[in-house]
Amino acid sequence: MWVLLGIVVIVAGFMLRFNPLLVIMASAAVTGIAAGFDLHAIISAFGKAFNDARYVSIVWIVLPVIGMLEAFGLQERARGLISSLKGATTGRLLAGYLLLRQATAALGLTSIAGHPQTVRPLVAPMAEAAAEKQADTLTDKEREEVKAYSAATDNVGLFFGEDIFLAIGSILLMKGLLEQYGIILEPFELSIWAIPTAIAAFIIHGFRLWRLDRRLARKTAAAAQGGEGA
Repeated sequence: MWVLLGIVVIVAGFMLRFNPLLVIMASAAVTGIAAGFDLHAIISAFGKAFNDARYVSIVWIVLPVIGMLEAFGLQERARGLISSLKGATTGRLLAGYLLLRQATAALGLTSIAGHPQTVRPLVAPMAEAAAEKQADTLTDKEREEVKAYSAATDNVGLFFGEDIFLAIGSILLMKGLLEQYGIILEPFELSIWAIPTAIAAFIIHGFRLWRLDRRLARKTAAAAQGGEGA
């Protein structure tokens, strides 16, 4: 039962808002000690796990590249591009990104976009620039809302698009779980039934983006009426 102390450490760490990586490492260390492992065995287990998943270290190559691009004005260029396009709105921009994200995820290309490499340096600044064109001025709350919609669009596109790909982990997990209960399905059958779900997700989130555009348009109209009344 002492090995369950690792779960307590995780819960307490997340409740206290500590660094997630440190919380996970502390939980693993507590679990190892409770299980009777010595310090050398725990460190060896960490090393083996990292070596088995060494592709994770690729992120340390991506992050400096993104940082360098931002330092040379990537966000400003993205904002300028959107500002120069006629008819560009936050909702249309994010709907286009949603379609692209779903399509690429359906082909198994889940890593070509994402929060650190696409949303933060490109999509969010472009959506914010489009919102400024629609509403002239944005409050801090509205800016954060636009950023949240940008991040949510990436999440929706990836989550509901990747299940269409045959060899994605979630499809293989469902196939294995169903086989345990005697239900034999091919990955192709599961991926086919993921298509209606992806379409529904696109329609629902697209409606939310349309409502965002409407709110920004109403703010512009209200500001214009206020100016005329003055």
